[in-house]
Amino acid sequence: MAKKTITRRDFLKAASVAPLAAAFVPALKSGPLTNPASGAEKARVVLVRDTGALRADGTPDPDVVRRMLDEAVSAITGETDALAGWKTLIRPDDIVGIKSNVWRFIPTTTEVEQVLKGRVMGAGVAEDRIGIDDRGVLRNPVFQQATALINARPARTHNWSGVGSLIKNYITFVPRPAEWHGDTCADLAKIWYLPEVKGKTRLNILSVLTPQFHGVGPHSFSKEYVWEYKGFIVSRDPVAADVIGLRILEAKRREYFGDDRPLQPTPHHVFLADTRHGLGVSSEDRIELVRIGWSENILI
Repeated sequence: MAKKTITRRDFLKAASVAPLAAAFVPALKSGPLTNPASGAEKARVVLVRDTGALRADGTPDPDVVRRMLDEAVSAITGETDALAGWKTLIRPDDIVGIKSNVWRFIPTTTEVEQVLKGRVMGAGVAEDRIGIDDRGVLRNPVFQQATALINARPARTHNWSGVGSLIKNYITFVPRPAEWHGDTCADLAKIWYLPEVKGKTRLNILSVLTPQFHGVGPHSFSKEYVWEYKGFIVSRDPVAADVIGLRILEAKRREYFGDDRPLQPTPHHVFLADTRHGLGVSSEDRIELVRIGWSENILI
């Protein structure tokens, strides 16, 4: 896996004196592909962290979240101006579904959802052409007509799939999700080829603000296994982003348990999304990881 570390000071300096692309991130202005990396191309994944991402009550700070996601979008698109970067992802005539996740213990959060909505509106999309939904996407008129999707969910362990991944976040686009639980959700990536979804995803955001690294049983939650990582993993490639999220959860488990304790069940759906379904890149030597911001205890 190619690695780049960019401090926020580096980022701001680069943005202030030269085009960002020339500073450290080459422009990537391909169209709205689900899988932007092909051939020898690497999938770019941005890990952005900020010590101020969470307020004293543990909820996300919208101003900090907006800055973090803007920095990630700039790094992905190569646009120095963040709003210009968003405009390379979203067109004014798009109908945009923001696919959220409402799991009660660690949701995407209203704060993150509203930041995303604000940036989509900033790209020129009228408010009535933007929808935010999770379990109701199949009944939501905006999602039914959507031309673009933004996929945003938190990272956590999961009883049926090993991890609650960006790939898995689209399971609510099928009418009977339980039918996809076979072999620990091995073929979730097939959902991304359904007409409701195929080719529409412009950005994937795996929230690692407060990820959960361990759980036992369905809907397992314990504050003991959640920590304030204060970051986001952002990419056009959902598979590559999920691989980075998985490696962070695994590293936290090693740190906590003191040994290499594999996730159960194994999250092989992330890798089969690449090797069986061609959705994205899972090989770490084909992932370019760009780090921005706070680096303490980064784990990767």
